Amino acid sequence: MSLTVRIMIALVAGLACGIALSEFGDALDARIVDIAQPVGKAWLNGLQMPLIPLIFALLVTGVASAASTARTSGTATRTLILFALLLTASAAVAALLGPLLLQLWPVPAGAVGALAGAGPTTEVPGVRPSAEWLLGFIPANPIHSAAEGQVVAVVLFALVFGFAVTRVAEERRIALTGFLAALEDTLLIVVGWVLWLAPIGVFALALVAGSRSGLATAGALLHYIGFIVLICLTVTALVYPLVILLGRIAPGRFARAVLPAQLIAFSTQSSIASLPAMIAASDGPLAVRESTRSIVLPLAISLFRITSPPANLGVALYVAAMNGVALGPLQIAMGVAVAAIVSLAAVGLPSQITFFTTTGPICLAMGVPVEALPLLLAVETVPDIFRTVGNVTADMGVTRIIDRLGGGTGTRD
Repeated sequence: MSLTVRIMIALVAGLACGIALSEFGDALDARIVDIAQPVGKAWLNGLQMPLIPLIFALLVTGVASAASTARTSGTATRTLILFALLLTASAAVAALLGPLLLQLWPVPAGAVGALAGAGPTTEVPGVRPSAEWLLGFIPANPIHSAAEGQVVAVVLFALVFGFAVTRVAEERRIALTGFLAALEDTLLIVVGWVLWLAPIGVFALALVAGSRSGLATAGALLHYIGFIVLICLTVTALVYPLVILLGRIAPGRFARAVLPAQLIAFSTQSSIASLPAMIAASDGPLAVRESTRSIVLPLAISLFRITSPPANLGVALYVAAMNGVALGPLQIAMGVAVAAIVSLAAVGLPSQITFFTTTGPICLAMGVPVEALPLLLAVETVPDIFRTVGNVTADMGVTRIIDRLGGGTGTRD
């Protein structure tokens, strides 16, 4: 039985037990909740424990690898620049669309706080538009910033450190990136051990949430799925006019070209499984030169997840709404930046680990509680389908755009 299935079973069982306790509970049942609460909290703390050093290692190795790739050819450089622009733009779409959706289609009545976790929540502290606010991004002591969970400062330091690594002598650069890659692998093993216990932690957290809010918890999870799916569909839809404009291709032609790969992505939830169909479309109806396709498609599969920043930012926005946390423009702007950067750092990781390494830093940067993330992971299977479809669509779109920017004619029928 896969980990995803075990987590789903634990979620359903925990919610059922918690709802039963809320409806028919007595003093003994209250003690059961008191036991489950620290169990869930302890597991969540274990999951957060390796998060900051893992993000640092992922970012440094990712920046060093991307810089090395960009030096290989002009096509690779243009591709990476386009990736960065589109990832930031897609996160900005969620920053604008997410609050609007939550206003027009709010969290179900009575569900606020249903996934809040173990303790009371407070409003995000005000951010002062002053020199002190700016200095908060420059960590005087990066280790202290990491210990305090100041994700934005850690991310900035990791980016600077990663670019600096590319400037040292090759022998030392290889040694340093090798050490960080080993650190990354070690931390992923630790995360894997913690995730092996996920059914226990998710059951405990779901029991507490169900006992607190009853059936409202289940309603909130269904609402959450719809919210994230809408964001993914919107970003995917925006890819079409972008490719039509910059890739200079007819709408129907592009839609027909990407459809086979989209169907494979929908059924397998795997971009790699869609790669043969993407290659066939690039060589056929998209009329992309082989020299472009051979560079852009592998880079896109490896690095480019256009739905990750908006969906992950959407998770943070939804958790904030669930907890009654008010977010200002500056908090959301920080979320956009972290979402775009972290999406590049977490490529190639297992899906369960990816969810935490991408959504966790965004929540921490925005001051949003992370206790609900394990419960949302349990229902991530449905949004992940639409994430993958959007990613495959964008991968093929950027391949066409880069080919046109590089002088391709795209005239093949």
